[in-house]
Amino acid sequence: MADDPGAAVRELLERVVGALGLDATVEIADDGETITGVVHGEDLGLFIGRHGQTIDAVQHLAQRVCGARSQHGRRIVVDAEGYRERRAMILRRQADPAAQDALRQGRPVALDAMTASERRLVHEYLREHGSVQTYSEGDEPDRHLVVAPLNPS
Repeated sequence: MADDPGAAVRELLERVVGALGLDATVEIADDGETITGVVHGEDLGLFIGRHGQTIDAVQHLAQRVCGARSQHGRRIVVDAEGYRERRAMILRRQADPAAQDALRQGRPVALDAMTASERRLVHEYLREHGSVQTYSEGDEPDRHLVVAPLNPS
Protein backbone atom coordinates (compact mmCIF):
# COMPACT_ATOMS: atom_id res chain seq x y z
CA MET A 1 0.00 0.00 0.00
CA ALA A 2 2.85 2.42 0.82
CA ASP A 3 4.22 2.06 -2.73
CA ASP A 4 1.15 3.83 -4.12
CA PRO A 5 0.00 6.42 -1.59
CA GLY A 6 -2.86 7.57 -3.84
CA ALA A 7 -4.28 4.05 -3.92
CA ALA A 8 -3.83 3.79 -0.15
CA VAL A 9 -5.79 7.01 0.39
CA ARG A 10 -8.53 5.82 -1.98
CA GLU A 11 -8.82 2.47 -0.20
CA LEU A 12 -9.00 4.11 3.22
CA LEU A 13 -11.64 6.63 2.15
CA GLU A 14 -13.76 3.98 0.45
CA ARG A 15 -13.59 1.84 3.60
CA VAL A 16 -14.62 4.74 5.84
CA VAL A 17 -17.46 5.76 3.48
CA GLY A 18 -18.67 2.15 3.41
CA ALA A 19 -18.42 1.74 7.18
CA LEU A 20 -20.47 4.91 7.68
CA GLY A 21 -23.08 3.66 5.20
CA LEU A 22 -22.78 6.74 3.01
CA ASP A 23 -23.81 6.92 -0.63
CA ALA A 24 -20.66 8.62 -1.85
CA THR A 25 -17.79 8.34 -4.31
CA VAL A 26 -14.09 8.98 -3.81
CA GLU A 27 -11.88 11.02 -6.14
CA ILE A 28 -8.08 11.14 -5.81
CA ALA A 29 -5.85 13.88 -7.25
CA ASP A 30 -2.05 13.82 -7.06
CA ASP A 31 -0.08 16.87 -8.17
CA GLY A 32 3.27 15.41 -7.11
CA GLU A 33 3.35 17.37 -3.84
CA THR A 34 -0.12 16.81 -2.42
CA ILE A 35 -2.45 13.85 -2.63
CA THR A 36 -6.02 15.04 -2.27
CA GLY A 37 -8.84 12.63 -1.56
CA VAL A 38 -12.31 14.11 -2.05
CA VAL A 39 -15.52 12.41 -1.00
CA HIS A 40 -18.50 13.34 -3.18
CA GLY A 41 -22.08 12.77 -2.14
CA GLU A 42 -24.99 14.18 -0.21
CA ASP A 43 -25.42 14.33 3.53
CA LEU A 44 -21.72 14.03 4.32
CA GLY A 45 -22.11 15.56 7.77
CA LEU A 46 -21.30 12.23 9.39
CA PHE A 47 -18.05 12.03 7.42
CA ILE A 48 -17.12 15.64 8.27
CA GLY A 49 -18.13 15.37 11.93
CA ARG A 50 -18.69 18.05 14.51
CA HIS A 51 -16.32 20.95 13.81
CA GLY A 52 -14.54 18.76 11.24
CA GLN A 53 -13.27 16.32 13.84
CA THR A 54 -14.07 13.19 11.83
CA ILE A 55 -12.62 14.44 8.54
CA ASP A 56 -9.48 15.58 10.39
CA ALA A 57 -9.15 12.15 12.01
CA VAL A 58 -9.57 10.43 8.63
CA GLN A 59 -6.92 12.74 7.15
CA HIS A 60 -4.57 11.87 10.00
CA LEU A 61 -5.21 8.16 9.41
CA ALA A 62 -4.54 8.61 5.69
CA GLN A 63 -1.20 10.20 6.47
CA ARG A 64 -0.30 7.32 8.78
CA VAL A 65 -1.57 4.55 6.51
CA CYS A 66 0.45 5.51 3.47
CA GLY A 67 3.42 7.04 5.26
CA ALA A 68 3.26 10.00 2.87
CA ARG A 69 5.34 12.37 4.92
CA SER A 70 8.29 10.10 5.61
CA GLN A 71 8.44 7.90 2.50
CA HIS A 72 7.06 10.11 -0.23
CA GLY A 73 7.36 13.63 1.18
CA ARG A 74 3.84 14.46 0.07
CA ARG A 75 1.06 16.07 1.99
CA ILE A 76 -2.31 14.32 2.29
CA VAL A 77 -5.55 16.33 2.23
CA VAL A 78 -8.97 14.77 2.74
CA ASP A 79 -11.99 16.85 1.77
CA ALA A 80 -15.72 16.37 1.38
CA GLU A 81 -17.67 18.49 -1.11
CA GLY A 82 -15.58 21.63 -0.54
CA TYR A 83 -15.71 21.55 3.27
CA ARG A 84 -12.06 22.60 3.66
CA GLU A 85 -12.43 25.75 1.54
CA ARG A 86 -15.74 26.71 3.19
CA ARG A 87 -14.14 26.31 6.62
CA ALA A 88 -11.07 28.31 5.55
CA MET A 89 -13.32 31.17 4.39
CA ILE A 90 -15.13 31.18 7.75
CA LEU A 91 -11.83 31.24 9.65
CA ARG A 92 -10.49 34.12 7.53
CA ARG A 93 -13.72 36.03 8.16
CA GLN A 94 -13.19 35.56 11.91
CA ALA A 95 -9.50 36.44 11.75
CA ASP A 96 -9.92 39.83 10.05
CA PRO A 97 -12.10 41.44 12.76
CA ALA A 98 -9.91 39.89 15.48
CA ALA A 99 -6.86 41.57 13.91
CA GLN A 100 -8.74 44.87 13.64
CA ASP A 101 -9.87 44.62 17.27
CA ALA A 102 -6.34 43.82 18.46
CA LEU A 103 -4.98 46.87 16.63
CA ARG A 104 -7.81 49.19 17.69
CA GLN A 105 -7.72 48.09 21.35
CA GLY A 106 -3.93 47.68 21.48
CA ARG A 107 -4.19 44.32 23.20
CA PRO A 108 -4.40 40.60 22.36
CA VAL A 109 -7.70 39.11 21.19
CA ALA A 110 -8.42 35.41 21.67
CA LEU A 111 -10.33 33.40 19.06
CA ASP A 112 -12.44 30.35 19.82
CA ALA A 113 -10.78 26.96 20.20
CA MET A 114 -9.85 25.30 16.91
CA THR A 115 -7.93 22.34 15.60
CA ALA A 116 -4.20 22.47 14.90
CA SER A 117 -4.77 22.65 11.14
CA GLU A 118 -7.25 25.50 11.57
CA ARG A 119 -4.84 27.40 13.83
CA ARG A 120 -2.09 26.91 11.24
CA LEU A 121 -4.36 28.29 8.51
CA VAL A 122 -5.12 31.43 10.56
CA HIS A 123 -1.44 31.83 11.56
CA GLU A 124 -0.46 31.78 7.87
CA TYR A 125 -3.33 34.03 6.81
CA LEU A 126 -2.59 36.71 9.41
CA ARG A 127 1.17 36.52 8.84
CA GLU A 128 0.47 38.46 5.63
CA HIS A 129 -1.35 41.15 7.64
CA GLY A 130 1.97 42.56 8.81
CA SER A 131 0.80 44.50 11.85
CA VAL A 132 -0.30 41.61 14.07
CA GLN A 133 1.27 38.47 15.45
CA THR A 134 -0.42 35.22 16.38
CA TYR A 135 0.31 32.51 18.90
CA SER A 136 -1.52 29.56 20.38
CA GLU A 137 -2.52 29.17 24.02
CA GLY A 138 -4.19 26.50 26.11
CA ASP A 139 -4.36 22.74 25.93
CA GLU A 140 -6.24 20.51 23.51
CA PRO A 141 -9.15 20.40 22.92
CA ASP A 142 -9.45 24.01 24.11
CA ARG A 143 -6.28 25.30 22.43
CA HIS A 144 -6.99 28.60 20.75
CA LEU A 145 -5.28 31.29 18.75
CA VAL A 146 -4.46 34.74 20.08
CA VAL A 147 -4.07 37.73 17.76
CA ALA A 148 -1.94 40.55 19.18
CA PRO A 149 -0.69 43.84 17.77
CA LEU A 150 3.00 43.82 16.83
CA ASN A 151 3.48 47.18 18.52
CA PRO A 152 0.99 47.35 21.42
CA SER A 153 0.02 50.87 22.41
